[in-house]
Amino acid sequence: MFFIEVVLPLAVAKTFTYQVSQAEYAFVQQGMRVAVPFGKTKIYTALILNKHQQEPLLYQAKEIHQILDTAPVVTSIQIQHWQWISEYYMCSLGKVFKCALPSALLLESETIIYSNQSAENSQDQLTDDEFLILEALSFQTQLKIEDVASILHKKNVLPVVQILIQKQLISVKEELQELFKPKLIKYIKLHDNYATETALSELLDTLKGAKQKEIILYYFQLKSTQKKPIAASQITHVLPASTLKTLVEKNIFEEYYVQEDRVSFTSSNNVNNLLLSTAQQKAYEEIGNNFQNKNAVLLHGITASGKTEIYIKLINDCLLQNKQVLFLVPEIALTTQLVSRLTAYFGNLVSVFHSKYSNNERVEVWNNLLANSDKSKIIIGARSALFLPFQDLGLIIIDEEHEPSFKQTDPAPRYHTRDAAMVLASSYKSKVLLGSATPSIETYYNALSGKYGLVTLSERYSKTPLPEIVLVDLKDAYFRKKMTGHFSSLLLDEIAQSLGLGEQVILFQNRRGFAPVLECITCGHVPQCPNCDVSLTYHKFKNQLRCHYCGYAIAKPTNCHVCASVDLSTKGFGTEQIELELAELFPNANIKRMDQDTTRGKNSFENLIHAFKNREIDVLVGTQMLAKGLDFDNVSLVGIMNADNMLYYPDFRAFERSYQMMTQVSGRAGRGEKQGKVVIQTYNPLHNIIQQVSNQDYLGMYKEQLYERQIFKYPPYCRLVKFTLKNRDYEKLKEASFWLYNVLKQHLDIPVLGPEEPAVSKIRNEYIRTILIKLPYSNQLIVTKKTIQKILNSFETISQYKSVKIAINVDFY
Repeated sequence: MFFIEVVLPLAVAKTFTYQVSQAEYAFVQQGMRVAVPFGKTKIYTALILNKHQQEPLLYQAKEIHQILDTAPVVTSIQIQHWQWISEYYMCSLGKVFKCALPSALLLESETIIYSNQSAENSQDQLTDDEFLILEALSFQTQLKIEDVASILHKKNVLPVVQILIQKQLISVKEELQELFKPKLIKYIKLHDNYATETALSELLDTLKGAKQKEIILYYFQLKSTQKKPIAASQITHVLPASTLKTLVEKNIFEEYYVQEDRVSFTSSNNVNNLLLSTAQQKAYEEIGNNFQNKNAVLLHGITASGKTEIYIKLINDCLLQNKQVLFLVPEIALTTQLVSRLTAYFGNLVSVFHSKYSNNERVEVWNNLLANSDKSKIIIGARSALFLPFQDLGLIIIDEEHEPSFKQTDPAPRYHTRDAAMVLASSYKSKVLLGSATPSIETYYNALSGKYGLVTLSERYSKTPLPEIVLVDLKDAYFRKKMTGHFSSLLLDEIAQSLGLGEQVILFQNRRGFAPVLECITCGHVPQCPNCDVSLTYHKFKNQLRCHYCGYAIAKPTNCHVCASVDLSTKGFGTEQIELELAELFPNANIKRMDQDTTRGKNSFENLIHAFKNREIDVLVGTQMLAKGLDFDNVSLVGIMNADNMLYYPDFRAFERSYQMMTQVSGRAGRGEKQGKVVIQTYNPLHNIIQQVSNQDYLGMYKEQLYERQIFKYPPYCRLVKFTLKNRDYEKLKEASFWLYNVLKQHLDIPVLGPEEPAVSKIRNEYIRTILIKLPYSNQLIVTKKTIQKILNSFETISQYKSVKIAINVDFY
């Protein structure tokens, strides 16, 4: 007997064994996908890990449904990397598999309904809904559940389908459907019958329609000006599609299709023409020297120091060795500018991979990498690009490495891109370059301790000085009545001056919506989300209150829900309010907003950034999206509306993140020839972090935070493992969390903190409790994890706690 070991895209801890025939056993390889039955009716896409001849002892191995690939779609290095992620971050391999593969490669099991022809159909005994389903099946052989829902105009159609199954009028089958469809471009060519001049002349004489003649003449005009085949869209863009269709039906034109990549670029510059400044050249050489004996190097370059130009030179060096490059960025918004800069030098060697791209586009990138195509030499992407099937990876660049976005929080696997990239690089024997103006404390600690190489770039590319930072004391400004709305008179004067000189302005407020709170002045009631432990945020544009955790929304009330008072007032402010206030103060300025509400579409980031780059927008108001790596040479002023929002947050990283955010936002100013200015509005201008930002004192911030981390046992001196428990029953959750805490405390000789209610203690009707373990680096992580896993296995055996969900976050940041 022959068997294969597979992993399913499910949250199950183990792999499964399936039976195959001898021919299938000889054909299949590690990394191929197979469709397998699981449970009573479901069919899943499984990935083959290995093949063997050992029959499972605990269950009867089922036969596979079908083999989906002719060659492996996942490499052996990928599988090893996924197994490391699964073990280190304490999640199932199935979850890693589901996260890693594009959803178009994970075939969906869909319920297909067929009419049961042999059954005697009595129309009198059918309800209206049942009759409509059977009538639809009389016109077509099969229906999906979603088709039935659209026919009946109902969401829940399963009860009706179930009754028809019981009446034996329909049968149901689970089928797998391939989601990926290659992009086909329609081309046209003149039929061979009209290849000669005589035949063509006769054709033009016989044609009656002027438009038909015009299409033929336009076809020859295109043919004379371009060497490549003529796409049908080139003609239908100018002349009617119906006329072209008529000519195809008359066999005058022939249609044919060519498969084409959905995303392609062209280059216009040569890397050899890229001139580095003296400081950049020195940094570039130092990185090369460090790579001789270090696998990872930190490039600590201040904002606008020209790190991207150094990246381009290093990428070119890697391409000369015929190796692939992975360029990771923390936000999808950053890919827009980066793609335009890299494609200018490398053209169609660049591919992009992130969640805003369609399934088909992502599968094309995956397939190009499997084939080691020239179109996949440089991959730009967010953290998910780490899972791609590289063939010969030479360099991983992690730009803005300090960003918290590089840590996946939900769902599992809760991996950190930087750490997972280090392991991936070791598999390929490649190098990792970490770049940031404000490195994370862990990374800088590793660089100073010699684990990573360290290269510092301390001057701006154009030698323009760093922006001047001005602090505005909001307490004093309000007291002296020097405030207009949420703007100090100093900030308004600076905005007016910048706009008067034709320069652009960025305003930063790390809170979207109009106001975070709507309060009744009479009784103090604040509308809360019924599903989450948060107040509803007021969005004026849609005139609604919305929860940013679960999406619950209601229309803005005209009176208080408790006391019926009409005196409702907003507290706090978000990007929407700043945008509206600015529009009143500067009616002639073009003001746009960049936050999660305005950038939901695929090209929305790109359109905003291009418009701002082309100076169509005067003032850009935004959240933290603005703080990372964007390069605008005409921005002379940056305003931070309220620096205190970030400082006073219940997180051991609050001060570090505040420094990074404010420094990064400040770095958007003065990237051209003129020195920029940054206005920071704060209630506490003497706060250490605010002072360190204004003095550009990264080292001071680093030493102060490191000292506190050492005292209170936080990274880089301790690993953190966080347990998040969730349940709809508050008492059951409380009891379960104390059980887990007590058992962890008994078995682990290390600090265990909790169980604690987080700042937001209920989300989507589920109550939350957290437990935190501080694991010193001297302790053996593998031994501790085994103990934790045994405790969790014991927890799962307790019947009353089975409904309590536990999420483990290793290296919680």
